[in-house]
Amino acid sequence: MFGGGGGGCSTLPKAIVEWWHESKVIKEIADTISKKVFFVNSYIDEDLVGMSSRLQELEARLDIGSHGVRMVGVWGVGGGSKTTLVSSLYMRISRHFQGHCIIDNIREESSKHGLITLQEKLLSRLLKIQINLQTVEEGKHIIRSRLKNSNVLILLDDVDDCKQLEALAGKHNWFGSGSRIVITTRDEHLLLTHKVDFVCPITLLSHEEAILLFNKHAYKKDNLVNDYEVLSSHVVSYDNGLPLALKILGSFLYDKNEKEWLSSLSRLKDIAETEILEKLKISFDGLKSVEKELFLDIACFFRGKSTRKSYIGGDKARDIFEACGYHPDIGRKVLKQKALISIVDGRFDMHDVVQEMGHYIVRGEDPNNPEKHSRVWKHDEILNMCLGDSIMDNDKIEAIQYVHCFTPGHLSRFCKIVSNMKKLRWLSLTLYNSRDENAIGPTFLSNELQYISWHSYPRSPFPVNFRPMNLVALNLYSSLQKQLWKGYKHLPSLKVLILGDMKNLLNTPNFDGLSSLQKLTLYNCRELQEIHPSLGKHNSLEYVNVSSCEKLIKFPTIVHMGKLKTLNIIYCHNCLEFPEIKSDMESLRELYLADMEITFLLSSIGHQCPNLISLGLIDCSYSKNKKVNFHGLKHLEEFKLHGLIRSRMPNYKRPWLIQKVVSGRDLHRSQLSISLFGLLFPQLSHSLKKLDLHGCNLKDGEISSNIGEFTNLQELDLGRNDFTRLDFCLLQLTRLKTFTLTDCKWLIQLPELPSGIVILIADYCESLTTVGDFYTNCKWLCYRIT
Repeated sequence: MFGGGGGGCSTLPKAIVEWWHESKVIKEIADTISKKVFFVNSYIDEDLVGMSSRLQELEARLDIGSHGVRMVGVWGVGGGSKTTLVSSLYMRISRHFQGHCIIDNIREESSKHGLITLQEKLLSRLLKIQINLQTVEEGKHIIRSRLKNSNVLILLDDVDDCKQLEALAGKHNWFGSGSRIVITTRDEHLLLTHKVDFVCPITLLSHEEAILLFNKHAYKKDNLVNDYEVLSSHVVSYDNGLPLALKILGSFLYDKNEKEWLSSLSRLKDIAETEILEKLKISFDGLKSVEKELFLDIACFFRGKSTRKSYIGGDKARDIFEACGYHPDIGRKVLKQKALISIVDGRFDMHDVVQEMGHYIVRGEDPNNPEKHSRVWKHDEILNMCLGDSIMDNDKIEAIQYVHCFTPGHLSRFCKIVSNMKKLRWLSLTLYNSRDENAIGPTFLSNELQYISWHSYPRSPFPVNFRPMNLVALNLYSSLQKQLWKGYKHLPSLKVLILGDMKNLLNTPNFDGLSSLQKLTLYNCRELQEIHPSLGKHNSLEYVNVSSCEKLIKFPTIVHMGKLKTLNIIYCHNCLEFPEIKSDMESLRELYLADMEITFLLSSIGHQCPNLISLGLIDCSYSKNKKVNFHGLKHLEEFKLHGLIRSRMPNYKRPWLIQKVVSGRDLHRSQLSISLFGLLFPQLSHSLKKLDLHGCNLKDGEISSNIGEFTNLQELDLGRNDFTRLDFCLLQLTRLKTFTLTDCKWLIQLPELPSGIVILIADYCESLTTVGDFYTNCKWLCYRIT
């Protein structure tokens, strides 16, 4: 139709010729672009070892082709290959959009050149024209007006400030339907504040994936290394799946022979410092000063330690952080959002390389001289300081933690070096098996101290010139002191005082000088005879726990303790009676008593402790002839009653000792059970959630049938009692989840239980022969039958 061959395109109509040339040009352009795309993709894929599943997950979040605008954040620790991942995704999907661009290194570019320059780059690349702006607001307006009808893909890399997002991608309605905005950052909070649609945490490589990436950078075919796989695995274990570290260390080892490999493995951390740690340090540099201190303390002292608060002792990280004014709830959240720490099973954790970055910062410019570091925690370094007998003042060390098995003279040497630490703000020392009666205590303790935890403090009181106005917590264990300090001591900031296992302690301090005290624990202080009477009129105390202080004769009269929430007086054998209460304790929520006479308390508890939530009475005695008043306990949710004794017996100081002497399990037991439960059950609040009658020696018919009225009951413990059967119906207890019958030796059969029961514990029930078929709903069943 168009004529014979051989004439080429000269015989074709002009329009056809133009079309042919245009299509050829288009093909050439397409081939060129394709080659460039292939080159970029090939380049990026080199670093995508082990990340294909992460790429697929991110692409699924973007849901390319669906309507609406989506903003997706990729968040994780520095060096986690966030940029590599999203760049590869960008090259794969950019062809689906009318316009697309990458704005990289936003953190650095913003600090150097400002937000206007970033806005100009964004607009110029998307609109294909040069844009010049005068103000950030002008930039926002143009982005919104020019792109609101366009389907665009924008990658914003390494964002570290909300203002950057507000300037470049302020709201979804700035862009046309189908647009996708991808943001990489080390700060999760930034993404949440900007209300992105999805946050994708970057997961680090598995061991197998890390081996593949490391091999790609470290393996050289013409330079084979013996035991290469073993050595590679060792390196990968150190890097814990952090791509940046794997690439840098792999490249470092690429041209090394076997001898050099072995030498390098012994100094992996030194190799990592210069490049990896400086890049990770960017996240640290962006923290506020208090957040920096918190991070460094976690990195040096508290990785693997519990995040929970402690009331009774132990070096709980949270207690220290609060003492140092770190505001740990806020600070911990910030560090998590910046991927510097994580919480695993209630404990602080972080990547090994991130922890090493913290150590790197602390070592600073003098890595080999721990006396010039702000924190000292390595056992060998502290031991060398002790053995070095340092006598020079030290104004660098702010925190020290030391755990050591006792050796003669060691405590005195530690006290000597601590006496020279003028800027110390917290101190934790544990010396195991130490009873050095001749140890010389410190002659000076820093008045900057905010937290002290000292196991085996010497016999001498604290130094006379020790006046720590900022001390918040003082924890002493197995210390040899008879008194903490001489005379009156004013410590206006002290909130926590824990004195445990202090076998020589004779008396407590005057609490008038501890006006901010909130938590007091005294346990196993065997020689303690007196608690200063000022305790009974302390207006700040919220928690008091006194236990196993055998020679304590009397607990101070409670004149006014208006803020007290928890009071425990447990197994202080000479403390015969519950203290007199001269004013109502409306703040009291928890009361646990063991081994005391409680007749007066039972008759007045209803109106003196009206807001009590949890009550425990263990091995206590009371007079049968006195009334019991529980009517006022409208909020009681937990009630524990163990081994209650009916009354004192003539000529015997401790009635329960008679029981032990005559081995009479039934002594006053039946009368006690019938009369007490007959009085208590009608008075107990129906809001009760937990009832524990373990070890009350109850027989058949002695548990009131009214127990079925406690419809809010969730836990019931009737273990170690003497009944053969349960004569009451539990089917009404529809909220019951846990039922315990441990060590009920005479129990023959189990009752029918509510269908919602989750845990049944009936072990050591020697007479029990079957559990029946109606316990199949239990998720956890523990029983033992003969």
